[in-house]
Amino acid sequence: MSRPVIGISTYQDPARWGVWEMPAVLLPAAYPRLVRAAGGLAVLLPPDEAADAARETVAALDGVVIAGGADVEPARYGAAPDPRTGPPARERDAWELALIEAAIELHVPLLGICRGMQLLNVALGGTLHQHLDGHTGGHAVFGGHPVDPVPGTAYAAAVPEQTTVPAYHHQAVDRLGTGLIASAHAPDGTVEALELPGRESLVLGVQWHPEMGEDLRVMTALVGAARDRSRAPGAAGAAAECVAG
Repeated sequence: MSRPVIGISTYQDPARWGVWEMPAVLLPAAYPRLVRAAGGLAVLLPPDEAADAARETVAALDGVVIAGGADVEPARYGAAPDPRTGPPARERDAWELALIEAAIELHVPLLGICRGMQLLNVALGGTLHQHLDGHTGGHAVFGGHPVDPVPGTAYAAAVPEQTTVPAYHHQAVDRLGTGLIASAHAPDGTVEALELPGRESLVLGVQWHPEMGEDLRVMTALVGAARDRSRAPGAAGAAAECVAG
């Protein structure tokens, strides 16, 4: 049985390997490992400036993951930058926003992780808190804190009990975007998961980093939704198209 094809967003940064130093498309290896462990086939999505590239890319996939990383530029949600907000990553913001919009339009299951959840909220008109304390373990160290699911949500269906999650972020959701609901909270009230209910396919964001832990259930929920979509009547599925092509 073919595994669903899950695309993961990447970003461009300078890198060095061997005798070379040049721009490279990067993604921490933990992301594709998590997709594979959850039963999916991981493919990396390098940024593309072409106007229709995001829609064409997403149409070839069974599911999409928007990875964590740099702060979202505050101008995207109509705010002035806080002094503690990191430098803008405008090209990455544009590419990942286009992937999110395409996934929602095409009903392709979507999972936003950390920055990816924040960007999902911004894509639907929400805003962000630009700084909060207590959600890291220190500089370049993942922290851990409990997360409580909201009963009746898709997240709660996947993870029904309180869990301790690996976290590293200093920004968080403020005003929810149109149609989004909070589906998990930290003890301090921070929105730790959100989702878009009433959809044909899963649209979920989590504020923590499941790729840095042992719990597969969030990614398994995405892979399961992607598998269901690929089996739906009239849906060829990206995996089937890849084999046929």
